[in-house]
Amino acid sequence: MNGLDNNVRYLQIAFNYDLALVYQILPRIPASERILIEAGTPYIKRIGLQGISAIRARWRGHIVADLKVLDGAIDEVDFAHSAGATAATVLGNAPTETINLFIERCAHLNMLSMIDLLGVDDPLDILRPLKKAPDIIVIHRGRDEENTHGKMIRYRQINRIRSKYDSLISAAGGVDLREARSAIFNGANIVVANIVRPGDGWTGIKTTDDITEISHKFLETIS
Repeated sequence: MNGLDNNVRYLQIAFNYDLALVYQILPRIPASERILIEAGTPYIKRIGLQGISAIRARWRGHIVADLKVLDGAIDEVDFAHSAGATAATVLGNAPTETINLFIERCAHLNMLSMIDLLGVDDPLDILRPLKKAPDIIVIHRGRDEENTHGKMIRYRQINRIRSKYDSLISAAGGVDLREARSAIFNGANIVVANIVRPGDGWTGIKTTDDITEISHKFLETIS
C-alpha cells in the first residue's frame, strides 16, 4: 500500500456504528485513491477486530484503525495490521515511550502512523520529544465538544506544526462540506467526515444522503 502525497488532498470517511451500516454505506462510496476509510473507535469497541476485516473485504484502499492507543503500542498496531488496517492512531497524551514505539512499529509494518491531538493544548510539546515525527498529525475537536459553543478545530496549530515538521495534517471533528473547505484553506491535507445517523446531533455525512454524490462533492470541495 502506497503512502500519501503531501500535494494531494484526501477525504477520510469514518464509520462509528455497526456492521450493518458498513454493509449498507461502504458499497456506495466511490473507489478513489483520495478516500480513506476509518474504522472508528466506537465501531472497533463494539465489534472488535472483525470490524476492520469486514471493511478490508469490501475496500481496497487505505483503512484507518482509530485505536487511540494509550499503552501497549506494539500489540495494538499488530492487531490492527493483522485485521487489514494500513493506518492507526495513537493519542498525543500517551507517554512519549508509547508514541515512539507506535511510530516505529507502524513504519516496520509499512503502516501510516497517525497521532491524535485530541485534548492537547500545544502540539509541539508532544512532538518535540519524539525520536521521529508521525506520518500524519490529527487536529481533532472531539465528538463531545462538537456542540459546545465556541469550540473550534484549532487550525492555528497547523502553521506551528508545519514550521517544524513535514507530516501531513488531518482535521477531524464535526466536518461537513463547509468545514472541509475551511480545513483545506487553513492547510490541512486530510479532512475526516463521520457517517452519522439523523437525529444523533453530530455533523458529518448523513446516512440518508446520496453517499456517492456527497463523496464526490467532498472530493471536489477539497481539491
